[in-house]
Amino acid sequence: MTLSPQLRERLVRYGELRPCTNAFIDARSPGSDKKENFTIIGPGVAENPQQHVHIREPHGFNIGGARQPPHCTNSLHSHLTEEVFIIHTGRWRFFWGEDGRDGEAFLDEGDTISIPVNMFRGFENVGDKVGFMFAVLGQDDPGRVLWAPHVIEKARDHGLVLLENGSLVDTTLGETVPAGLSPVAPASRAELSGLRSRDADEMARRVAPRAALAPDPASVLAGPGVRDSPVIGLGLTSESPSRPPIAFPHDFSVSHLAFDAGAATPYYRSDEVEVLLVQGGMLEWRSGDGNTTTLAAGDTFTVPRGLDRMLRATSDAELFVVRGSDRPDLVRRVDAP
Repeated sequence: MTLSPQLRERLVRYGELRPCTNAFIDARSPGSDKKENFTIIGPGVAENPQQHVHIREPHGFNIGGARQPPHCTNSLHSHLTEEVFIIHTGRWRFFWGEDGRDGEAFLDEGDTISIPVNMFRGFENVGDKVGFMFAVLGQDDPGRVLWAPHVIEKARDHGLVLLENGSLVDTTLGETVPAGLSPVAPASRAELSGLRSRDADEMARRVAPRAALAPDPASVLAGPGVRDSPVIGLGLTSESPSRPPIAFPHDFSVSHLAFDAGAATPYYRSDEVEVLLVQGGMLEWRSGDGNTTTLAAGDTFTVPRGLDRMLRATSDAELFVVRGSDRPDLVRRVDAP
């Protein structure tokens, strides 16, 4: 048995991702005009109504993606909810502050960074190949993006106008500002004063390098050839002394599963929706009622609450798991069918 139609709708292959090249106001600005943005789960924060949403079901968080060639930059902006990036491919530099000079962090494949609310941040692909990363934004409605003033001003010079209702007008495509709507004004000094920044030491506590992840021996998914490491949240179980490297509430949790070839988890069940982001290798996913599929690098699969399931690696493999709560004890082992 393969996936039922209902479960197939919850699987997005990497090769099926539909990008938007003008999702945001900086999409025409030199240095930022080669990026691709993806909305995989939830409405996201795209300013272009033509942005394709792959899975619309509310999850309590959003999953998006960014793909950029070398030296391509995403301009300084701020969010109203936590924003987490998981580096799938490439090497990336993150920078923050109103002018982007308050600090920087470099992340490689498999690394994770959590960026707080109300702080300007930007990122750049500093590797030598096209890079892709997943993004997790908190809440079903993460709100609008607040752009640094110079981003709005530069965008107007290149044909993009952001309106007060959050939508984008692309004058290079012949679009005009609708009657009754006005362009958004750059943030005032009073608004800017309400934003925060962080020093390098504080932001370092918001980075979880893959090489530093520590498997939790108390995880119900751990076993021969299977290592389950907490990344973000309050831990995998309340019984374990292990704590995630990013150990504060996000309203979602992130963990990292690594497999030796042939290794498998037991059958288990999650009380929250569970999103699998495949970092590398090949896996077989199977549900207790006989649905099966293979998952490969870059694939996204969201599993509904309460469904018995297991994972088996057909090669060395790893994936990140996002669940809809940051409390421990979300997962429990069940009997095999």
